[in-house]
Amino acid sequence: MGKQISHDYAGKIPIFVGVLNGAAIFLADLIRAISCDLEIDFLKLSSYGDEKLSSGSVKLIKDIDAHVGGRDILIVEDIVDTGLSVAFIKQLFLPRNPASLKVVSLLYKKRNTQSATISHSDYIGFEIPDKFVIGYGLDYTQRLRNLRAIYALNKESNY
Repeated sequence: MGKQISHDYAGKIPIFVGVLNGAAIFLADLIRAISCDLEIDFLKLSSYGDEKLSSGSVKLIKDIDAHVGGRDILIVEDIVDTGLSVAFIKQLFLPRNPASLKVVSLLYKKRNTQSATISHSDYIGFEIPDKFVIGYGLDYTQRLRNLRAIYALNKESNY
């Protein structure tokens, strides 16, 4: 994925916007695999709370600091599940007139996506089944992010 992004943005300085908290680990690994110059920034959303299912509403907790007008923006997500967060981010960024706006997602649940949020030109690491996953930045009630790999959360878990 890093090689493809490096190729696609050669000669440009895109802004990678990590969606906190889940994408932090993936973003750190991703940018080390990219050879073009870049900037990073972060935004924070809330859509799950302490539940295993999305609440259906997305709330902006922290906006980015960078000016995005005329810039190439890559939104970096840990997972695209319902697609509501990505749709919210696009509505937030498009009025700011970026040169381009793409989504980079480590994980993608195709059958769960409620809106057409990822086009064929965006970057997807792995398509996964409809399971609640944890580890490598993905959490359940703000816990288990530090697991070194990604696991499906056991339904009988005490978490």
